[in-house]
Amino acid sequence: MRILVTLMKPSSGRVTVEGMDLQRERGKIRKMIGYLPQDFGTFSKLTAWEFLDYAARLAGISSRKTRLSRVDEMLETVGLYEARDRQANKLSGGMKRRLGIAQALIGDPKILVVDEPTTGLDPEERLRFKNILTDMTSNDIIIILSTHIVGDISSTCSDMALLHKGTVAYRGSPDVLIDQARGHTWSIQANDAELMHIKETYPVISTIPSVNGWDVQIVAENPDGQRVKPIEPNLEHAYVYFVEHTLGENVLEEV
Repeated sequence: MRILVTLMKPSSGRVTVEGMDLQRERGKIRKMIGYLPQDFGTFSKLTAWEFLDYAARLAGISSRKTRLSRVDEMLETVGLYEARDRQANKLSGGMKRRLGIAQALIGDPKILVVDEPTTGLDPEERLRFKNILTDMTSNDIIIILSTHIVGDISSTCSDMALLHKGTVAYRGSPDVLIDQARGHTWSIQANDAELMHIKETYPVISTIPSVNGWDVQIVAENPDGQRVKPIEPNLEHAYVYFVEHTLGENVLEEV
């Protein structure tokens, strides 16, 4: 991602963006891209409004009237207009993430690159952030998102890739990956003793306490037992099934 947004030069290979070579036309490519890094920082003495105004200047918006209008518009978009006079470094983690999205979008980029956007956010802020990204997909903008949180992908992405040891192991729709796991995902009612056996035998997706012991979700071909019920897979099930049955055994343990 740092190579794509021109912050790092590639040691080998060639990268093109809309036919432009990354090495030779870095300036033009930078004008097309908005970037939210995983570790997004702000200036301690600037308010949220001042920081976004600064980002607008860096994005090349020289007209003061246009810049002021754009800053207010982006603060409204990410739900920070009421907090515009608060020092940016005193915003909550979720609010800083939203300010980060605003600075990435302030220059009206064609491509938005977002690195681990929901790391460290509480569930409410994570949902708000995903809704912002989802709303953006209706615009003519490409969003490239990297994450280790499967839920971020299932709710925001139509095209995904799985990386394994530096190579693309899967590229396509999340729905296609989910279809591969259909018929291989199960729910098992288990007591304490059975739970230990299940964990040793199958990849376990979730373990939830229930009235009769445990409600365990697994990925398997044909699990044994009378209290096994098939369930519809989600993307998390599909990921585990793909890793276990396509990439090979013990990959999850390596990760």
